[in-house]
Amino acid sequence: MKVTVELSDTEMTEILELTGERKKGPAIRRLMEEALQQHRRAQIAQRFLSGEWGVELESFESDQERERQRNQEFAA
Repeated sequence: MKVTVELSDTEMTEILELTGERKKGPAIRRLMEEALQQHRRAQIAQRFLSGEWGVELESFESDQERERQRNQEFAA
């Protein structure tokens, strides 16, 4: 799909520098893709922070305690 966008020369220069692209079309496309990806990541993070999503780490605490004990034995 093609879309027409009006940008100032200053904005276009900034977009080209930010994306590292040399051509306008690919630069705008990359900026749009990165913005969408950042938005999706923020949504995922919000789901974890709100408690809607979670992760079960069954042996995490016991593994950490075992590692602490090994470190103490090694230090002694």
